[in-house]
Order: sequence, then structure tokens, then C-alpha cells
Amino acid sequence: MSNWKLSDFDVPPEEGKDRFHDFALPDPLMQAIQKLGYKYCTPIQSAVLPLSLADYDVTGQAQTGTGKTAAFLISVFTHFWENPLQEPLPSGCPRALVLAPTRELALQIEGDANALTQYMDEHTQCVVGGMDFQKQREKLQRNPVDLLVATPGRLIDFVNRRDINLKHVEILVIDEADRMLDMGFIPDVRRIVYQTPHKRERQTLFFSATFNDDVMRLAASWTLEGEHVVIEPESVATEQVDQHFWLVSTDAKAKLLVEFIEKKKPERMLIFANRRDQTHRLQKYLSNRKIDCEALAGDVPQRKRLSTLNRFKDGEVSYIVATDVAGRGIHVDGITHVVNYDLPEDPEDYVHRIGRTGRAGAEGTSISFISEDDAFNLPALEDYLGAPVSCAQPDL
Repeated sequence: MSNWKLSDFDVPPEEGKDRFHDFALPDPLMQAIQKLGYKYCTPIQSAVLPLSLADYDVTGQAQTGTGKTAAFLISVFTHFWENPLQEPLPSGCPRALVLAPTRELALQIEGDANALTQYMDEHTQCVVGGMDFQKQREKLQRNPVDLLVATPGRLIDFVNRRDINLKHVEILVIDEADRMLDMGFIPDVRRIVYQTPHKRERQTLFFSATFNDDVMRLAASWTLEGEHVVIEPESVATEQVDQHFWLVSTDAKAKLLVEFIEKKKPERMLIFANRRDQTHRLQKYLSNRKIDCEALAGDVPQRKRLSTLNRFKDGEVSYIVATDVAGRGIHVDGITHVVNYDLPEDPEDYVHRIGRTGRAGAEGTSISFISEDDAFNLPALEDYLGAPVSCAQPDL
């Protein structure tokens, strides 16, 4: 593959779409993009890349599953390529830092980064809680780190021990800022940001699914005249998803779910419940009826969560019952169905959930069970989607 040429990657221009060819990206990065099967930019990539590649700070409003991870990673690695180091940095001194709220999302970003740099001499490392601290420490000391992906708490542990120094960070990426706010991480994030160079001396890319007043204040304090990009959730997260709302009594939900699985045999499905205890009860109920499924919730040990995710990605497990926090880290192509066993109280979570299917141009199906309790959450969802929700009897 060493004799690869850009001309080997033929993507014809198409009306209304941007190609990765249009951004003068490094050839080794384009080679990886070709291997990953990317051809045309998603809306968030088309909006962000012209700004981020020109070194502007960006505040981007976009859901997961829209391609924003690739947008900021492409910007980071292009910057590295165009600005090579004159001499190596000491160990534990990253040139770029990505902060993410959950272990699963951080590990997913690390995987995407490794895929994009498979033909480049750039090194990505990930430090997250819930995994062996000493092993992460040894890896940091043993290998250089160009891009560091981290969750806030574990990163602070490393900074306090002086295993990581953030004074050389050229690009700071804050991903899912609203989720970090919801999870109480902002004081930790603020401490981390203060460890990096001043915002006039670094580039900052700040992403959030929503921009309320609190998030706007954070964006304003951490970016320098950031260019604001908005990708509306309805246009990206629900466009490819066939949405259904089924009327069902609370005590009939589990039976209906079993009947649906046995009759329709969905290929790969995520089932969302609102509480941890409910997640475990439902998983046990399905398993007792010979339906192979696993649970993902915050109280599941990290090693088991990663094992479950990998088995789901590899197709060894077809069905997962998850809570919203666990579900945010699931970025798996080929999910055919999402079932909202409970309708979430926050309509934004609804969009995040159904965005797990209908990815990468594929079509997907979402089914929401609407019981007498769930009905209370419908008006807020209708307001958020800007359209009435039509409930019907189960279509089996």
C-alpha cells in the first residue's frame, strides 16, 4: 500500500455534497478515509472542516452519530501533519487532548483515531476510569502520545501525579459538553482546561448536543470568538429512522417485546429502559424466555461492559438492554432497531436513542412503547420534534 496515490481514490463530485478530496487533506489520511469507506462529508463535517482546518475555534451543536468525531479527528491529524515537531516532546505531553464524558465514548474515539492514522506515524492513547490505572501509566511512560483521549476524573489523577503534562496542548476538544454538565464533571473539566495553554495559544473545538445558557457560558469562556455551527437533530438523527409509537399498558410491555422479537426477529437491536433496576429485570425476563441479550448499565463492571459492547459489535449478541448513560457510548453500525421500552423524560434523550440506528445512510426502525405513564412525556417530545406524535396499536 506504500505506492498508494490520491488518484486511486475516485469520488465523483455530487451536487450539494462535499468530498474529503475538497479539503486538501494529507495523502496518508485520505488513504485511511478510503479504506474506512468514507466518500462524502456528513453535514457536520461539511460545516466544521472549513473552519477547523483553518485553525478557527469552533462550537458545534450536533448529536452523536452525525460524524462529528471524524470531523475533529481529521482536523487534529491534519494539523499534526502540517506542523511536524522539531524535536520529540517528553513522555506524557500530548499535542492534542479530547475530553469525553464516558469511558465508552472515549474508547470509541480512540478506536476511530487509530483507524484514521493507520498510515500515519501518530500515536493516540486513552486514559479512563474503571480500567487498570497502572497499565495506563506504564503505556504512557513507554510510548509517545500525540493525541490523548480522556475522561475528566482519570485525567486529573494522572495530572496530579505528574504523569501527564498539558502545557504543550495545541488543540483542545471538548465533546458532549452538555452531558459532562449533567454528570457534574464541569469543575473537573475547568481544572483541566486551566492546565492547558491560554485559549489564545491553542485551538479549541467544543461540541454539545444542546446549547442552553450554561453550555453557552462554558463555550464562551473556553473558546476565542468561536464559529458556531448548528446541525438540527431532526435533520440528522431521525431522517433515516422509521418511527413507531405503540400503545400498551405498563404490565403488558415485557410480553409485547417478547412477541415482537419472536415474530419479527430483528437483526440487531438496542432496548432502552429509564432505570438500572428495570434494565436488569428486563434482561433477566428476556433471557428466561430463551432470548439471548445482555444488559448495559452504570452498575455493570467496566470489564463486562466492554466485553458486552465488543460482542455486540461482532454480532455475537443481537440484543442489548441499556440505560441512557450506557447507551451514549454505543456507536455501532448495523443496529436495525431501537426500542424505547420506556419513553425518556428528556426529549433530547429520545433523539440520542433512536440515533443509534439509521446510521451511515442505512435505514432503521424505532419503536416506542407508550403506556399510561409514558404518555405524560409525549407533549414535550412533540414540542422538541416540532411535529405531532401519532400513537397506534402494536403492528404485529
